[in-house]
Amino acid sequence: MKRSTFFILSITGLYSAILHTAAWSVNNFLMTGPKAYLTFSSSVAAGAHSGMEECKFQFGWERWNCPESALQLSTHNRLRSATRETSFVHAISSAGVMYTLTRNCSLGDFESCGCDDSRNGRVGGRGWVWGGCSDNVEFGEKVSKLFVDALETGHDTRALINLHNNEVGRLAVKDTMKRACKCHGVSGSCSIQTCWLQLSEFREIGNYLKIKYDQAHKLEMDKRRVRAGNSADSRGATAQTFHHVHATELVFLEDSPDYCTRNASLGHHGTEGRECLQTGKNLSQWEKRSCRRLCTECGLRVEERRTEVVSSCNCKFHWCCTVRCEQCRTLVAKHFCTRRGDSAAAPNHIRQRNRGHRR
Repeated sequence: MKRSTFFILSITGLYSAILHTAAWSVNNFLMTGPKAYLTFSSSVAAGAHSGMEECKFQFGWERWNCPESALQLSTHNRLRSATRETSFVHAISSAGVMYTLTRNCSLGDFESCGCDDSRNGRVGGRGWVWGGCSDNVEFGEKVSKLFVDALETGHDTRALINLHNNEVGRLAVKDTMKRACKCHGVSGSCSIQTCWLQLSEFREIGNYLKIKYDQAHKLEMDKRRVRAGNSADSRGATAQTFHHVHATELVFLEDSPDYCTRNASLGHHGTEGRECLQTGKNLSQWEKRSCRRLCTECGLRVEERRTEVVSSCNCKFHWCCTVRCEQCRTLVAKHFCTRRGDSAAAPNHIRQRNRGHRR
């Protein structure tokens, strides 16, 4: 299998890429391929998994909902996909790997890594100094880059786009870090503070990258020069285009396909059969519009189904020391997208699919 053909973010794909890498050089120590594999592989795998879980959360009520096929990015006419959605997959997966490596480093899971104390003792600002245990993002960034970027061995435009979006994910981890502080002084006066940098919750990184997804920039390139592959003409066109792209900006090359309809060759399941939200507590406006977005605008109708849900209730504490609960059954209304019985919806579907950036 040619690794340059797919960006595989499944466990198997990550392991395969790692095992074929000759050597790793991080900070002041060297590790051979197998040793690096054994040391970091579980963290890399866990990070890739957390990235994809966050992707599913962020797109849970979108037409494209980060399906399992996103683990192995779809291909069409033997070319790798480079859509707005795949740009997010690259970024969130890269961020997940870096995040997990950084966190595990700070927790002491790796012998060769620990807290980042390089700033400790320096004055950070008025009334505070650097100290404590800052999360070692430099370590996480270096190791994750070696692992994740190794999956992309091509030199064409799509490869450069994928590598760029990988870097956007890593920068997102650094840009969302927070400063935590501890007060010192007589009787808790907090006359001076000791502060350190720590990772934010991964959900915050997901939210940050979702905004970047909405603002993603499509690269307009000369298709003839792009088709030239790894030639001087193609590399020149790519370098010229990337010259105006910001480092934190997600980029894509191709328009997204119609996610309303099923396309087995591209791994898209369509929205028929998908659940949507009409009622519920604390729903956002985006969630409240999910039935219109997934069903109505895709030429489908909303069908209400009554589902029996079993949950624990009337729980009581019994000495000592158990909690006993009853099993309560309630009927819950859920809503799903189903096919219409007539053909009147077809024009609406066609009209919506041509509105541009809609998920």
